[in-house]
Amino acid sequence: MFTISRLDTQDPEFDSGLATLLAYESARDPRIEETVSSILLDVKSRGDDALIDYTNRFDRMKAASIDELELPREKLLLAFESLPAEQRTALEAAANRIRTYHEKQVQHSWRHVEEDGTMLGQQITPLDRVGLYVPGGKAAYPSSVLMNAIPAKVAGVAELVMVVPTPGGEQNELVLAAAYICGVDRVFTVGGAQAVAALAYGTQTVPQVDKIVGPGNAYVAEAKRRVFGTVGIDMIAGPSEILVISDGKSDPDWVAMDLFSQAEHDEIAQSILLCPDEKFLDAVEESMKRMLPEMPRKDVISASLSGRGALIRVESLEQACEIANRIAPEHLELSVEDPEEMLGWIRHAGAIFMGRYTSESLGDYCAGPNHVLPTSRTARFSSPLGVYDFQKRSSLIMVSREGAAHLGKIAQTLAYGEGLQAHARSAAFRFE
Repeated sequence: MFTISRLDTQDPEFDSGLATLLAYESARDPRIEETVSSILLDVKSRGDDALIDYTNRFDRMKAASIDELELPREKLLLAFESLPAEQRTALEAAANRIRTYHEKQVQHSWRHVEEDGTMLGQQITPLDRVGLYVPGGKAAYPSSVLMNAIPAKVAGVAELVMVVPTPGGEQNELVLAAAYICGVDRVFTVGGAQAVAALAYGTQTVPQVDKIVGPGNAYVAEAKRRVFGTVGIDMIAGPSEILVISDGKSDPDWVAMDLFSQAEHDEIAQSILLCPDEKFLDAVEESMKRMLPEMPRKDVISASLSGRGALIRVESLEQACEIANRIAPEHLELSVEDPEEMLGWIRHAGAIFMGRYTSESLGDYCAGPNHVLPTSRTARFSSPLGVYDFQKRSSLIMVSREGAAHLGKIAQTLAYGEGLQAHARSAAFRFE
């Protein structure tokens, strides 16, 4: 049976206790770093041959050529058509909601013409090619395909290349069906750091991409960290997090299960409840103890709640929001009577789930907003994955003759002040 920390904001040691609770060091294992570095260099050097070797070695495959590791579009269609009707309908419904939401995020080019005829503006263009990493084998996440591929396609990305490991040849039909629905252009059954290397550098067969998105294990995360700069990446994700603020009038079973929903991800996930009602905290803890034995992933949930979970009594809902801003959680549930009133107090959160009926799990699958969210307090300066992550902004500047004289004198003065003579004269040539 688990034990979960109980904190109280009136305790003189509360601040230090909260700091300890939130402390998480994403320790970089030197062995992983060394292995990843070697794999990246090898794939960069040998291309397809290295990719085949690592895939056969790590995923227990017997591929003789790279052609055996690429799935034809017909295979994706077959996976989609072979799904049970209920799964196919759910997948399509989720995809439609996610697409509709992200279509509202599309940014458009704009121009502004000043009185002297000078034009300033911004041109929005999509990335040419994006790589999508999807976990494979038993850890298969079709929702991850939807959340990463759909905003890329909505943004106008011309080519989407998906990599997904298939250990022992095990392919997940839901993942392949999701790739079909999203219009993924090419799928390679490769994974690990070698797949990231192939996307980042390109091989004889796998095309080099401009950005790599999608979750993976420690080797994948390290590989993405190392290739950043050669290509863009979405983020280096930390453990999953949920913070629930309750007014004490919610169903304790609902709140307990919401906390479970993140705790079941892994042993270092974090689930925290803030509430001004001590009796409600007791009720939620009782619900947890009663429902935990029936959970298939009870050992993982127990370890997560015991290691990084907490039930915290606060003085007020406003104080709860202050603490939430300090935590800057990935997922924030406002399980209260009037979440709109509290929304103005929230500054830092990846996604905000408002009201008693809005479980975080809906956001993971089908609500519409993206489930790729900033973790480990990075919501203080980061945003959810979206269409804007697959679009670029180019500044437009077209100066008129009259504008060149006006702006040129300003630039000339500042350039001389910086000691940059060529800059100054370049501007002056246009109006002298």
